[in-house]
Amino acid sequence: MPNPTAAMVVIGDEILSGRTRDSNMHYLARELTKHGIVLREVRVVADDQPGIVAAVNALRDAYDNVFTSGGIGPTHDDITADAIAAAFGIGISIRDDARALVAARCAATGTELNAARLRMARVPDGATLIDNPISSAPGFTVGNVHVMAGVPSIFEAMVASVIPTLTAGAPLLSQTLRIDRGEGEIAGPLSDLAAEYADLSIGSYPFQSNGVFGANIVIRGTDATRIDAAMTKLAGIFPGAML
Repeated sequence: MPNPTAAMVVIGDEILSGRTRDSNMHYLARELTKHGIVLREVRVVADDQPGIVAAVNALRDAYDNVFTSGGIGPTHDDITADAIAAAFGIGISIRDDARALVAARCAATGTELNAARLRMARVPDGATLIDNPISSAPGFTVGNVHVMAGVPSIFEAMVASVIPTLTAGAPLLSQTLRIDRGEGEIAGPLSDLAAEYADLSIGSYPFQSNGVFGANIVIRGTDATRIDAAMTKLAGIFPGAML
């Protein structure tokens, strides 16, 4: 049975402008891999509701899980919650349980529970809240879409809360072989190996170091025996390559 699949929507003008470097995709990919869930696609979209709606609707129909990051804070440009409600065609309002979480945080920190902070308690109808142990303002899940904060520490905490609730797949395994030859030289044998082991993912990642051109060949899959066999054959084709 194939492993579950996932996609991600990274939301924010600050990502697209280059002002902020996204680290959430890298973290999510690693965590999903540990649980046998294959991240198949990532889209980066602006703070634009039609763009978010289009991306979420396309991906939630194509993959088992969709994760979003960004745009659920207290400011005017935090429009993700409204976009998710629009994507599913459902209402959105301040919900009592979400409001209680935000209010408790305000009380604990001595800050005012104002209209801006209450924006973080607006949740689409029927959503399940995602725990936020860092700042209390929750994320939420609607259908197969998991909506999370963009701040890395909060995003990571929310991922830790959600992933154990998802259907896991067989562990994803990988081995790497470094070959100090250019890709043009290794492409033919590598293509033949990929055809022979079509059940595995075989990727070539080139590098240049100290005047030497080479490639790291990464073989991925769920069957350790098949990976071992493919790696052994590859090492035999290119003697002197380094694991």
